[in-house]
Amino acid sequence: MGMNDRNEDALDLPPGYTQVRLRERGDAFAHACAIAAEQGAGTLVQVRRYDLIEFAVVLEPGEPLAGARRAFFAGMHALAEAIAAHCPPEREVAFVWPDTILFERGLVGGGRLGWPPECAEDAVPDWLVFGAMLRAVDLSHVESGEHPGGTALVSEGFELIDADAVVESFARHLMVAFDAWGERGFRAVGEQYLERLPKKKAGERRMIDAGGDLLVTAPMGGPADRFPLVSALSASAWYDARLGAPKLA
Repeated sequence: MGMNDRNEDALDLPPGYTQVRLRERGDAFAHACAIAAEQGAGTLVQVRRYDLIEFAVVLEPGEPLAGARRAFFAGMHALAEAIAAHCPPEREVAFVWPDTILFERGLVGGGRLGWPPECAEDAVPDWLVFGAMLRAVDLSHVESGEHPGGTALVSEGFELIDADAVVESFARHLMVAFDAWGERGFRAVGEQYLERLPKKKAGERRMIDAGGDLLVTAPMGGPADRFPLVSALSASAWYDARLGAPKLA
């Protein structure tokens, strides 16, 4: 199988998903983007690591790229729901716009979105890839020179992380999110995402527009502040490319 290494015990995924496992030093997001055109929608790439929960899933868009990117919010919601389903009671899972996940107010990971680089904004892309990475165990003590400012799931109340169970839960929640989108429109997904995005000021109004940008209107009205999605995704504020993991500080 070359670079791929399937484990004997397969994930319990809903119909329509196909599992691909990479060795520990693989990159789930990059690999999913590389094989997306050939393997197609529902391909779920997972890297099994002790310290991280890392996976990516190939999606099949049904609208031009400018609007299709909003699938990112379905992925973020599904990821947060998967964490919430497996963490101890009354733990807070929240977002920092647009792609950072906080667990008990500490940075624990985030999401990424990939698409064909040659695809025009008004063209339907052949594929999208939603990638996720969560720090399961805090290894900051072995990172010389690092000053931990993030957190890990284990250090915040998880006694044991079942990475497979989190990925399986994500897959189910993602299907539910897309079903809601199909039945009630994107607003159903957008509102679920915004519920986990803390407000800066009481009474402000937020919405996600047709291109995925966040619009925030002050309590007293006036023009809305715009927070673009694409430029924020390209920055990946939560990701440390040197470590290949969520930031520690």
